[in-house]
Amino acid sequence: MAERVVLAYSGGLDTSVAVRWMIENMGVEVVCLSGDLGQEGSMEANREKALGAGAIAYEQLDLREEFARDYVAPMIKMNALYEKQYPLVSALSRPLIVKKQVEMARRYNADALAHGCTGKGNDQVRFEVSAMALAPDLELLAPVRNWGFTREDSIRYAQEHGIPVDATKEKLYSIDDNLWGRAIECGEMEDPWAEPPDGVWQMTKLTAEGEREVVVGFSKGVPVSIDGKTMSLYEVIIEMNRIVGAYGWGRIDMVENRRVGIKSRETYEAPGALALMMAHEDLESITLERDLQREKTRLEPRYSELVYDGLWFSPLKEALDAFVDSSQEHVTGEVRLKLVPRRCIVTGRRAEKSLYDYGLATYDAADRFRHADSEGFVRLWGLSVQTWSDTQGPGSRDWENEPGEA
Repeated sequence: MAERVVLAYSGGLDTSVAVRWMIENMGVEVVCLSGDLGQEGSMEANREKALGAGAIAYEQLDLREEFARDYVAPMIKMNALYEKQYPLVSALSRPLIVKKQVEMARRYNADALAHGCTGKGNDQVRFEVSAMALAPDLELLAPVRNWGFTREDSIRYAQEHGIPVDATKEKLYSIDDNLWGRAIECGEMEDPWAEPPDGVWQMTKLTAEGEREVVVGFSKGVPVSIDGKTMSLYEVIIEMNRIVGAYGWGRIDMVENRRVGIKSRETYEAPGALALMMAHEDLESITLERDLQREKTRLEPRYSELVYDGLWFSPLKEALDAFVDSSQEHVTGEVRLKLVPRRCIVTGRRAEKSLYDYGLATYDAADRFRHADSEGFVRLWGLSVQTWSDTQGPGSRDWENEPGEA
């Protein structure tokens, strides 16, 4: 039986109640860990709430730079969009949080890890599978999944035990966010026919007018500058969220397939993420050799599935990371984006080691393509089809003289 547990602590109702519930029902000591991943709102009250609920210790870590560098950057390089739309906002933060939980467990001599996930969502998989990979010796606790409380039950429990939480029965939406984007679910949006109300959008409120151009610079697949100004990836993401979000672009409304086997209507806003990934993929069009680009495109959905399914720490993910890092060796250059209200499009791209050769592509006097070579190329390229047609294709002698056809 576990004696001391490190809880991934959000400061919300469920994790605050979980602190006291585990103390009373499991007889454990609780250490709380909160991570700053660039989410909205203040974390100042978390310490008071965690200790007020009975935790023996509370630690808060600034993980923004590490999150951008080690977790977001691979997503950009791989153009990782789950089911072609979702930039894996929530899925990305979980393996980093678990990594820090494990480090803290070693420091505090804890023998268990805990999370505040329900049994219906994806995050329970991400927390627990990551923990299995990093620390298989630690016990895994999931109080929220097991206690059977409704939201009303949790509020009542908090009130009865003097747990300092700010929660009401009227809260309509479940929000999970970090610097890479924002996920909104529940409320009327559980009906896939219902249009999301304007009030749910925060990052993509249309405030800009006219049009604007933004030039994003990349080095080996990673964004490093905006309009010529060099920044850390964390700063690039924050600035692109601000710039692109002001044009009301970057919303996602989809029905996605959860790992637990159900379909779920999800809404996201990720203006910076979607704009940066669009620019990156476009830069690859002039810097990746054809077969490399096609094979990478084929692997991108599989990579996204691994991250979504909680397999960040896995042999296949590690092998694919080596592949994508190799592919990005020459993905260095700039992409120009044009922004108008509700739209973001690529209008130009350039790279020092571009594979686009004007002398080969042009039809004007600078044309260096040897047109005469194409005659033999086309003949050999079509040879197999011609052979097939001669023997059994639509123009073959046997087909033309079938019985009953004169």
